[in-house]
Amino acid sequence: MGEFAGKPIEVDVTNIAHGGVSVARHEGRVVFVADAIPGERVIARVSDDSKAKFWRAETVSVVTPSEHRRPHVWGAASVDRDPVDRAGGAEFGHIELAHQRELKRQVLADSLKRMARIETDVTVEPLPGDEERGGTGWRTRIRLHVDESGRPGPFAARSHRVIAVDDLPLATDELAAAAPLAQNFSGFDTVDVLNPSTGGTRLVIGDQKPTTITEVVAGREFRLSDRGFWQVHRGAAEALTAAVQDAIDPDRFDPLAHNLDLYGGVGLLAAAVGDRFGPATRITSVESDPRATDFAAENLSEWVGARAETGRVERWVRELAASVSPTEKARLAKGTVVLDPPRSGAGKDVVDTIAGLTPAQVVCVACDPVAFARDVELFGRHGYELTALRAFDLFPNTHHVEAVGTLTRA
Repeated sequence: MGEFAGKPIEVDVTNIAHGGVSVARHEGRVVFVADAIPGERVIARVSDDSKAKFWRAETVSVVTPSEHRRPHVWGAASVDRDPVDRAGGAEFGHIELAHQRELKRQVLADSLKRMARIETDVTVEPLPGDEERGGTGWRTRIRLHVDESGRPGPFAARSHRVIAVDDLPLATDELAAAAPLAQNFSGFDTVDVLNPSTGGTRLVIGDQKPTTITEVVAGREFRLSDRGFWQVHRGAAEALTAAVQDAIDPDRFDPLAHNLDLYGGVGLLAAAVGDRFGPATRITSVESDPRATDFAAENLSEWVGARAETGRVERWVRELAASVSPTEKARLAKGTVVLDPPRSGAGKDVVDTIAGLTPAQVVCVACDPVAFARDVELFGRHGYELTALRAFDLFPNTHHVEAVGTLTRA
């Protein structure tokens, strides 16, 4: 760190950046400021001045507040606390909920404009019930970290320092009531608290043996490991099921084609496709976690043409492209690909290989706007056009936003 680290600066905040921070300038240098809102004047403490082109800082007081500022939904993350003592995971909690969605819209739209040269008027849609509760009460899974004294808590914002807290307002009421915030867990690193849609709350302590839980989405049951991935928002799985079903152009969908569900997890989105297009739907779900693949095979068993395969997607699609017969290539060209990559996106190798198979359409589900825009641009190089786009506020009071886009081969 340099001579300015730890010192306060007074800055005017001009716009929002990806990652939940705002942008200001100090003597011509860009400063990324946490816990501020565009339009505000704040006093911020410099936390990192090691880069020549930009600094990072945390708001310590607000000189001129935005009309969209509100008391933080989580006292443990409030600007009233010293930045090193602020709990992480609710970095937009000081912003009115509707304006949070507007800022997320700006980040998504700006990413698509800069990276893919696409102008969009997309809006960020709330999930039912979130507006009434101010964006609280939605998390069905929370990981607590254990400090040296054995007390569990979240990490501080932008650090691995454990913060002792008395409440978890983003959690569902059931999860918040069950969270063991005052218990001692010496000898363990983590405590996961889960509130699945069936079976009540449960704790997963350290590396204990996995057990099976059941989630219900629109009346359909999905079995999975209590250590496996599942959407965190209580309504996210149902919202994404409907969004993917709506995103598929039925005129371009062939249930007998070679349809793919990549990064498929336990089969949630493959089931969404099967539920929309019927029992004859043929779809292959690919997932790198073998335990998740086993559950996917079980969860998709009602579709005779559905199967689940274990493999790293980049390798699996590459091997498919190298070995495909002319007949199978024709089936792939009529197919639909559902793509739900990790936060880093699918990336060039995967996009190039998928596009080389020339599917009729690709439905991309993305939790990072920059990675999504990068993938859209890569598909664009192969003649795929973004023909539909929706965005969802699956993570209220955080900076995260989910996008569902349809890419159609010209």
